[in-house]
Amino acid sequence: MPCLDFPLSELQAYTGTNPRPADFDDYWKRALAELDATDPKPQLTLWDGIQPKNSEVFDLTFTGVGGARIYAKYVRPKHAASPHPAILEFHGYTGHSGDWMDKLRFSGEGVAVASMDCRGQGGRSEDPGGTKGNTHHGHIIRGLSEGPEKLLFRNIFLDTVQLARVVASFDEVDQSRLACTGGSQGGALSIACAALEPRIRRCVSIYPFLSDYKRVWNMDLVKDAYAELKTYMRTFDPLAVNREKIFETLGYIDVHHLAPRIQADVVMALTLQDAICPPSTQYAVFNNLRSKKTSVVYPDFGHEHLPGFADSVFHFLTFTAASAE
Repeated sequence: MPCLDFPLSELQAYTGTNPRPADFDDYWKRALAELDATDPKPQLTLWDGIQPKNSEVFDLTFTGVGGARIYAKYVRPKHAASPHPAILEFHGYTGHSGDWMDKLRFSGEGVAVASMDCRGQGGRSEDPGGTKGNTHHGHIIRGLSEGPEKLLFRNIFLDTVQLARVVASFDEVDQSRLACTGGSQGGALSIACAALEPRIRRCVSIYPFLSDYKRVWNMDLVKDAYAELKTYMRTFDPLAVNREKIFETLGYIDVHHLAPRIQADVVMALTLQDAICPPSTQYAVFNNLRSKKTSVVYPDFGHEHLPGFADSVFHFLTFTAASAE
């Protein structure tokens, strides 16, 4: 097997390089308190497209921190017994919530699905940071020069929690059977959501982004999705005077530091030839999980479609399997 990163034996023991801020827990306690004070004002509007026979599809909007209106596609089964499970879906960096038809595989099994557009990326959620238009890229470094409270991913992480709270409030949803899933950025948001919303009972994360920034830097892989880190360092810290402080600030939005908070059962897909979200950064998340966890390792795959993985976690996400085994 080609070696992109540490040998597998070292990956299985690796727990991360990026520093964890001393007030990390207090930071997220304050952030959640801000969310608690934010009225979500959810609004469901029946989608104006073709309605499926066995599902209802809605445009869902709600308010996140900073007053942003966040958009999600919401699909619920017409004929399932209530309350039923719900799955929260999160998309990759700069993307959007995808096609309606993708959600029907779950609603057809009697499970509601909410798929969120990240603020300012490729979908319909607002990014009111000076403009309500999309910013698309640069979200890792947004707010970095102003301090941890201004980090954009702080708000995006909180949006995942607000989505979970909104969906859990629906009469048809069983709050004891909430799951979340996603790949890359979506894999990171799935980890963040499960870490910050304890009612999440099952979590699927595929090669998560936003993990162990300093390790990515040390591997000289600050390109593709992480390219903005190099741009920031070269522009705002060319002599590396503030380098450690920058990595410490990024530590607030580093999902390998959030992983120990998770109480849900977790399934992670780990890819050993991933040059976008390196294997060690994925293992930094997995090895910091303290809840029940299962890894599905793809030795020859990178940041790409993983054959068979969606099939292997389908029953886990729909709560028709008893555990993550």
